[in-house]
Amino acid sequence: MMADPSSIRALNPLNLVVLISGNGSNLQAILGHIAAGRLSATVAAVISDRADAFGLVRARRAGVPAEVVARGDYRDAAAFYAALLRRVEAFAPDLVVLAGFMRVLPERFVGRFAHRMVNIHPSLLPRFKGLNTHQRVLDAGERRHGASVHWVTAELDAGPVILQAEVEVAPGDNAETLGARVLCKEHQIYARAIQWIAENRQLAGRGQPLAERAQAS
Repeated sequence: MMADPSSIRALNPLNLVVLISGNGSNLQAILGHIAAGRLSATVAAVISDRADAFGLVRARRAGVPAEVVARGDYRDAAAFYAALLRRVEAFAPDLVVLAGFMRVLPERFVGRFAHRMVNIHPSLLPRFKGLNTHQRVLDAGERRHGASVHWVTAELDAGPVILQAEVEVAPGDNAETLGARVLCKEHQIYARAIQWIAENRQLAGRGQPLAERAQAS
């Protein structure tokens, strides 16, 4: 359950910077939860590594500053990540939110935001880290699939899990149909996890998991 609106209004909102690479549906869900008074947060900026990311349009429609830091504009990866780090730091985020950001961040970047950066991954971690999770779940004959919100660490998709939600793998599912149901769960649990961080900053600052580890329904 999300906290009731009266308790949310009493919280000091988390200042978020959201990193994206594409469509930005999780960004849109977060913005919707904030607008509805279900999430004690503000989005200070949305930053993409791709100029054609539709999530930038979503941000601008919501009146949120939207910027591009493109890999092709820099001589090498080190210069790119240094520039990205400068732009994120300029907004002094309480929490950096990866919402479909399709790059593996270097250790220096991750270390700068230790216990202050979260990601959402389309599998029940620690199973099926990496890409193409929906097809891999089907190929493995799994009966359950889902999504995980986790703290970001230097190891890919290996940080402590904050919250998970499950879906059943249905007969006849393909990667597209299964992925659509998982995405619906992502839209629910990402805001819930961020709200927990807003309510439990002392625990969150040590990279703790959600106090109640029951699966989100």
